[in-house]
Amino acid sequence: MLGICRGRRKFLAASLTILFVPAITWIYLFAGSFEDGKPVSLSPLESQPHSPRYTASSQRERESLEVRVREVEEENRALRKQLSLAQARGPAHHRANRSKTYSMEEGTGDSESLRAGIVAGNSSECGQQPVVEKCETIHVAIVCAGYNASRDVVTLVKSVLFHRRNPLHFHLIADAIAKQILATLFQTWMVPAVRIDFYDADELKSEVSWIPNKHYSGIYGLMKLVLTKTLPSNLERVIVLDTDITFATDIAELWAVFHKFKGQQVLGLVENQSDWYLGNLWKNHRPWPALGRGYNTGVILLLLDKLRKMKWEQMWRLTAERELMSMLSTSLADQDIFNAVIKQNPFLVYQLPCFWNVQLSDHTRSEQCYRDVSDLKVIHWNSPKKLRVKNKHVEFFRNLYLTFLEYDGNLLRRELFGCPSEADVNSENLQKQLSELDEDDLCYEFRRERFTVHRTHLYFLHYEYEPAADNTDVTLVAQLSMDRLQMLEAICKHWEGPISLALYLSDAEAQQFLRYAQGSEVLMSRHNVGYHIVYKEGQFYPVNLLRNVAMKHISTPYMFLSDIDFLPMYGLYEYLRKSVIQLDLANTKKALIVPAFETLRYRLSFPKSKAELLSMLDMGTLFTFRYHVWTKGHAPTNFAKWRTATTPYRVEWEADFEPYVVVRKDCPEYDRRFVGFGWNKVAHIMELDAQEYEFTVLPNAYMIHMPHAPSFDITKFRSNKQYRICLKTLKEEFQQDMSRHYGFAALKYLTAENNS
Repeated sequence: MLGICRGRRKFLAASLTILFVPAITWIYLFAGSFEDGKPVSLSPLESQPHSPRYTASSQRERESLEVRVREVEEENRALRKQLSLAQARGPAHHRANRSKTYSMEEGTGDSESLRAGIVAGNSSECGQQPVVEKCETIHVAIVCAGYNASRDVVTLVKSVLFHRRNPLHFHLIADAIAKQILATLFQTWMVPAVRIDFYDADELKSEVSWIPNKHYSGIYGLMKLVLTKTLPSNLERVIVLDTDITFATDIAELWAVFHKFKGQQVLGLVENQSDWYLGNLWKNHRPWPALGRGYNTGVILLLLDKLRKMKWEQMWRLTAERELMSMLSTSLADQDIFNAVIKQNPFLVYQLPCFWNVQLSDHTRSEQCYRDVSDLKVIHWNSPKKLRVKNKHVEFFRNLYLTFLEYDGNLLRRELFGCPSEADVNSENLQKQLSELDEDDLCYEFRRERFTVHRTHLYFLHYEYEPAADNTDVTLVAQLSMDRLQMLEAICKHWEGPISLALYLSDAEAQQFLRYAQGSEVLMSRHNVGYHIVYKEGQFYPVNLLRNVAMKHISTPYMFLSDIDFLPMYGLYEYLRKSVIQLDLANTKKALIVPAFETLRYRLSFPKSKAELLSMLDMGTLFTFRYHVWTKGHAPTNFAKWRTATTPYRVEWEADFEPYVVVRKDCPEYDRRFVGFGWNKVAHIMELDAQEYEFTVLPNAYMIHMPHAPSFDITKFRSNKQYRICLKTLKEEFQQDMSRHYGFAALKYLTAENNS
């Protein structure tokens, strides 16, 4: 109601303005056009330059009056247009405005710090014109390369998603590593109203490789210069962000600033908050040319369509070539070249208030950008020290960053109600599969877990692998949760070959793991270990999903399917590589069995040879694995024969057999229906047998299970009758599926189960 009243008052004021402003103006002009009681003509055709009354002063006055007339007429036209729009929209438009977003920001384009805010559109036409529609897509470009930058991108995206109310379209200029990591992450994250497009950063290297750059970002730090050429030609505007950015507000507020650009302004930037471009940081400091303090390019608003018309590519290249003749290289990557261009063309810049890029490098003026928490919009960790930077309020900023770092990303899968989203095939298939389940089924939660899509971050830490020349390399594959983290260092000491690990962690636990790994000399010295984070969701431990993730991302032709609680014998890696050749694993379907033993002692003098292991078996220090609780699991290995064996020997499949094996990387995946404890490995070995794999025991290989507290899942299995009933049901369904898939040959599994 208040909005309607204000609208009527504005309508009346506009009407009166249109009626009276022209009249008052012309009275003023008419009166002012008399000199000595006689009219002075304003028409150039009637001017009398030779008249004694015609003076230079009267000529200037006449021209001034003509300019004023044109200004008033222009104002009147604008008022009429506004009035006609208000009449056309009427009350219905006031109601519709409630679904829109308005900008209250008074951006001036100068260096003053201004408070800004986006308010919902229930303020009617009396307020500001709508600048960001409710369902308007906001485009964001980020350059990302490598393993560490991929982690930073996730934290940035979390902060944006946390505050956003609009659909988002991320344009990621990424190298092959970052693309693999982030494509999997976003595919499994399944955030509604978020679209991701990738652009090959490696293809862009030739565009900027001619520019020497001393900045730690390397060649990728120059790629923002070529965004006009890289991004789609129909994309008109984009927000460009560094990966070390954290948002403290809705990104729509920043998107709204585009509407304040005027004339030839095509770049929205915040002034640099350090003295770098003033050239006074140290003796003989010679920065690139910049306008005043220069501008920071951690946050950029780009009007792409206008930049293309201005021939931005030619503009920055010519500037870079000219400056490099004397500067020889850039120190701050693209930022130096942007500033050199702006120095020559200051009209290109709309200066953003500095709270849109609070720069937390050492010795900055960032404290002048805010007086209160509510003033903060964007925090930029632009120091190589990152979270260790010196700043008066660094603890507050660090805590804000850590909040998003450890925030549960699953909570950001929220719908934007009222905004149509593009059809997602994966999401639609998931919904269809879930809809076919019976929620009244007592085993519903077990069945549902099979279809749960877990957010997955591949290669959480830096990974390097050099393929073996003889093509015999073997990767150790395992999965773990936070309570088995202490096994990592020991396994790395026992196995020098590549390792692929899937870790089931929450977002907060992932950061604990990161700190643990970075603090471990053993883990940091190993670059051939791939750590893949599968984020927690649901009530069961998805053991077979984790195994599949680890299996899928190996770089070798063979893999050793182990568990995190086992330590392989010293030298097993080289022994397996020799066995691969000896048993022609490349051309035969074999599963090489590594016999499993266990100790009940937390401190064990690990046997260095088979002879020493046999001695410990005889002394009762070691036992064959699970001999006292689950003999059937490893009995077919035939440990009695293994004691004296000197050559590999073949064994037959038996019910409940679950050995640890070495296979080719193309072996079948684990069945995801089995979660938590029970039948997860048994089902996999059964399928290997159904596919006619030959089980061969290695005579000089062994692994030892180390003691640990019982897992939560085995506790549930032992204490919960319904858990055991559901496991039995899933097992029977699996066997039926095997019969349908493999036909008559699979009947033995049903028979063996009945006889066992």
